[in-house]
This record gives sequence, C-alpha cells and structure tokens, in this order.
Amino acid sequence: MSHEEPPPPVVTAPAAASAPRVSPGGAEDKHGAVRDMFGRIAGRYDLMNRVMTGGLDGRWRSETVLAARVPAGGRVLDVGTGTGDLALEIARRHPDATVVGLDYTGPMIARAPAKALQAGLAGQIAWARADGHTLPFGDAGFDAVTSAFVLRNFADLAQAYAEMARVTRPGGRVVALEISPEGHPLWRPLFRLHFEHVVPVIGRLITGDDRAYRYLPASVAGFLGAEQVAQVMRAAGLVPLPPRRLMLGSLMIHVGLRPLGAVR
Repeated sequence: MSHEEPPPPVVTAPAAASAPRVSPGGAEDKHGAVRDMFGRIAGRYDLMNRVMTGGLDGRWRSETVLAARVPAGGRVLDVGTGTGDLALEIARRHPDATVVGLDYTGPMIARAPAKALQAGLAGQIAWARADGHTLPFGDAGFDAVTSAFVLRNFADLAQAYAEMARVTRPGGRVVALEISPEGHPLWRPLFRLHFEHVVPVIGRLITGDDRAYRYLPASVAGFLGAEQVAQVMRAAGLVPLPPRRLMLGSLMIHVGLRPLGAVR
C-alpha cells in the first residue's frame, strides 16, 4: 500500500437530536446522551483527565501508541479522539505518519486543532467530525486504528469494531486503551472507591458536572471483560492478541490484528 496519499478531508457529521439521559435504556438514547455529556465538559476535560489519573494518562497513551506498531510513513485513524491527545501522541512519536483524529462531539474536537498547532503538529493531523459507528473512509485505508477510553461509550460496540476492522489494512492493528472491570482482587476495591466516590466529587469541583463523572464508574462496572472484548474482535474479523494490562489490570490495551488476506 502506498503511503503517499493525502490525508482524508475533514468530514462534518450532522448533529443528532439531544438526548435527555446519561444512563439511557437504549442504544439510540446512549448515543446522543454520551455526545451531549462530553460536549458539556469539553472545556475542562483535559484538566480533569490529568487530575483524576494523577497525570498517568499520558503514559498510558504512550503505551497504546507502542502497541499500534505504526510502520514508517504509516496512516493512523484515532477514533473518539476527543480533544486529540492520543492523535497528538501518535504524531509526536511517528513524525512521518499521517494521522486522522475523528470524533462526533463538536465541542470536544473543536479544541483539537489549536492543540496540534501549539505542538507544531498541525500539518500532520487532519480532524474529522463523524460517527465511529459509520466511518467515512474506504476499506483498508489505515495501517492502525486507535482509541483511548472510547469502547465503553459506543452505543453498538460490535458495529464500531466492524467499522474499525473494515478501514484497517490486512496486517494492521486495531488498538484500544480502556478501563477494565477486571482489576486485581486486592486492588479493585481501592480503584472502585476512587472512581465511584472521589472522581465524582473532583468532577463537580472542576467541571461543575458530577453527572458525567458518575457515568464513568457506572460505564466501567457494566463493561466487558477481556475475553468478551476478544469475542467482539473475532466477530469483526480481527485476531485478538493478549491484552496489555496496566494498573494491576484496571486498564487494558486491547489489540486486534487484521489478518493478511482479509477481505470484507
């Protein structure tokens, strides 16, 4: 595959109708509710990430970039890029790569171009406002597809994985950093205490929106374990590799390989 193609153009998706609940009953409700929730906290999102992780989120993103194994001159799609932190990290570590950061929450992705400009990476990254469930790209166009803290927020995880696999070239990787409900038994109670009780208080103080940070522990508790995520990857046509476990298993880097000769 040639790596000399220009980056895909910025794609703007039409806004969906507002959803009233953060913990909705159906997929359509969740889709809108999650978008609106992240839209409300966009202005303080980066600060909140640094505070509630003790600054470790940057290290976790670096590990995610390493797991993607981006080839020289590669093309990478970062799905659910938010304000662009993972896309920026990919561009820093792979200055010859072309990166596309995609998100469907307007107030979040609107902050990303200025961050790229400040980092001197604006010419390396294109930004697309679109839905991860229906990626606006052709088949097999990227060497890697990445995400960070996004899997829990998909209304239809199987559909999202199918799309991420579709746009990944054979031999490429789909790599996702995500919080896991399967932490070490001795560590899990402390982790839950932090996310269920401390984080909502910090969220209210920093963002003024404790609902968003009550959603966080609820979404973790209801999320899939490593083998269940692997099953979703297999159904999408990916070969799951052993996940990288961080923070005693409280976070995982899920890696799916699109096999050579794969046709969709």
